[in-house]
Amino acid sequence: MRLGYEFHIFVCENERPEDHPRGCCAAKGSKQIRAWFKDLLKLHGLKARSRANKAGCLNYCELGPTVVVYPEGVWYRPLTKEDVEEIVLSHLRDGRPVERLRIGSDRQPQQSQ
Repeated sequence: MRLGYEFHIFVCENERPEDHPRGCCAAKGSKQIRAWFKDLLKLHGLKARSRANKAGCLNYCELGPTVVVYPEGVWYRPLTKEDVEEIVLSHLRDGRPVERLRIGSDRQPQQSQ
């Protein structure tokens, strides 16, 4: 019997005040993004090997909503249910990260404020 999950999907649900200069993922729909991940993992039979987790600040606030998939450490910015489904099918099911949704390696998170 395998313990744990093959994939962990961390979805930033950090909340900041409306006037915060960096914004926050919660205000950009991240709670809905995580709900879509959970629904689609179940729909496509991946729930037993993948877990969509709520995360605090992932430090890419300006780019949010942000998601990181481990163990690979692939960062995404999904905006729609279709984006989430593409990540679920392409990355989690078929092993191919979705390049068009990735946050590039040239972008470094800013220091938390």
